[in-house]
Amino acid sequence: MGDRFLGFLGQRIVRYLDQPSPGYEPFTPSDLKSLIRVLLPGDVMLVEGNSRISGVIKYLTQSTWSHSALYVGDRIGVKTETGEPHVLIEAILGDGVISAPLSKYAPFHTRLCRPIGLTARDRARVVNYLLERLGYEYDVKNIVDLIRYLVPVPVPTRWRRRLIALGSGDPTKAICSSLIAQAFETVRYPILPKIQRIENRRTRREILHIRHHSLYMPRDFDISPYFSIVKPTIEAGFNYKKVRWARPSVDADAAAPAANGAGAPLAPELPERADHEERIAALGTQP
Repeated sequence: MGDRFLGFLGQRIVRYLDQPSPGYEPFTPSDLKSLIRVLLPGDVMLVEGNSRISGVIKYLTQSTWSHSALYVGDRIGVKTETGEPHVLIEAILGDGVISAPLSKYAPFHTRLCRPIGLTARDRARVVNYLLERLGYEYDVKNIVDLIRYLVPVPVPTRWRRRLIALGSGDPTKAICSSLIAQAFETVRYPILPKIQRIENRRTRREILHIRHHSLYMPRDFDISPYFSIVKPTIEAGFNYKKVRWARPSVDADAAAPAANGAGAPLAPELPERADHEERIAALGTQP
């Protein structure tokens, strides 16, 4: 009876946390065509989510990013009804470890983080680690793990990272970044290790210590010195000369506030090319 009640209560909390926050609008939605061209297995995709739990995670981590997923390529073998392959593996609160298509995050602001210098063998080990954990479930009866996302009061900065790891359950079944951190831990690839400095008269060296996986947050891949930020539009060959800028509409110009009572624009407008050449010819000056 107790487990049944806790399970019911846990499901209610999960449904509440999964509801979208009102008024969310991504500043820069993802460009799927550009993403597909540059993604490599082992890349970490960070997501600015729009759910209530996303808002809590962004507050606790003081970051834009509330979720992370690992790109594994076409290794999963699952497709959507429209034939799009599942290429991401992620840990979702209430759902556990699942796969997803890239289009799932098309409406959201995302960032691509790539481990630098990762060998092909270690890249495959990282991907396989997540593939082997597909189907892991999160125990919604663990109310302690769920209540940490319902904290309505301000939390001191020094406690926020610990609050993410709070709970008696397995955090890898709920925290997306923890699962991915464990995968990189298997190949001893650093994310944000603790650094111990040893100094004496003859030598100075640094020893890296791996943090516990439950302490990692999505933003850690963004600020890690060992992951590069891959921007698809730049990788595809960005040329600012080819950017098409929208021309001001006539209605917008008419609605502009008047300057000195004459309704002049805030900045001088360039004439059309033909008018410009005619004025130069009339002045007897070569362009």
